[in-house]
Amino acid sequence: MAPRAPFQIAGHSVAPGSSLAVDLPVSILPDHTPVHLSLEIFHGKRPGPTMFVSAAVHGDEVIGVEISRRLLRAPQLSALRGTLIVVPVVNSFGFLNRSRYLPDRRDLNRCFPGSPSGSLGARLAHIFLQEVVLRCDFGVDLHSAAIHRTNLPQVRVSPADKVTQKMALDFGAPVVLTSPLRDGSLRAVAAKQGTPILLYEAGEGLRFDEMAVRAGLAGILRVMRGQDMLPAKGIARARSAPYICTASHWLRAPAGGLLRTFRGEGETVAEGDLLAIVSDPFGKEEAELLADAPGILIGRAILPIVNEGDAVFHLAKLSPRAAEATVDDLASQLEEDPLFDEDEII
Repeated sequence: MAPRAPFQIAGHSVAPGSSLAVDLPVSILPDHTPVHLSLEIFHGKRPGPTMFVSAAVHGDEVIGVEISRRLLRAPQLSALRGTLIVVPVVNSFGFLNRSRYLPDRRDLNRCFPGSPSGSLGARLAHIFLQEVVLRCDFGVDLHSAAIHRTNLPQVRVSPADKVTQKMALDFGAPVVLTSPLRDGSLRAVAAKQGTPILLYEAGEGLRFDEMAVRAGLAGILRVMRGQDMLPAKGIARARSAPYICTASHWLRAPAGGLLRTFRGEGETVAEGDLLAIVSDPFGKEEAELLADAPGILIGRAILPIVNEGDAVFHLAKLSPRAAEATVDDLASQLEEDPLFDEDEII
């Protein structure tokens, strides 16, 4: 068998069986500090798919950065087949400023496919898409809820994409949901150009959550095992099959005041269950928030202060667990109303 060719990227060559950190120039800050898109490439000795893992497309979603850090040090990568590209921080501007957005307030995940001569977001999107995403067969993009909200670990897929459906079942998160492809988003643009992306949502913006980090790392390793990039040794199977959720809605505060919650993310509820109470600061008036349908709580607000109409609980409709599900079974279960995208919740 002929030796495997090195992996070429941005003028760098990564030999089989080695890894290399690469900095792709993006911009220069007003104080003349250079900004790079930093990534690490693992090029296995044996052939296989090329996969990317990215985090902090939204700069305040730091859980994905920690998942990436642990992935880069995972001992299983010594047996890698194929090539893995890890980008711990895509949006360095937002990450440094502890902000979801770019300095011009643009959302990077609405700037794709970007352009080499457009806005700052367009230029960063273009570099990331061309140099990383479209060089890969598939990828996993790591996200969290925005600040002051938290998400149950979950993966989001398109009902029409059997590649991400299989990745979702391999990942083993507690919940699999449909999520629409938004114009200008990384997933939508990559899907049109033949690179399917599985989206992982877990935890809260600007905070670590150990369960969410462990679930994310374990899920990525399972996906790599499912795509024959890693052997099974040292990669535990998920203990239970995921719930399949086909629709969701937010339950909103019935009044403004102090929020006391009685249920947490991951709990299943029945119609009429008491989820929270909103009280005025004097304790004279109270308004109950009840579940209006059965389902599973996949996200919730963290702040104890709410205005009337604020989103408090994200309730998803449950379908049967996917214990014996095939990819076709999963697709048929998911072909209902799409769920809310994280960016839609106001």
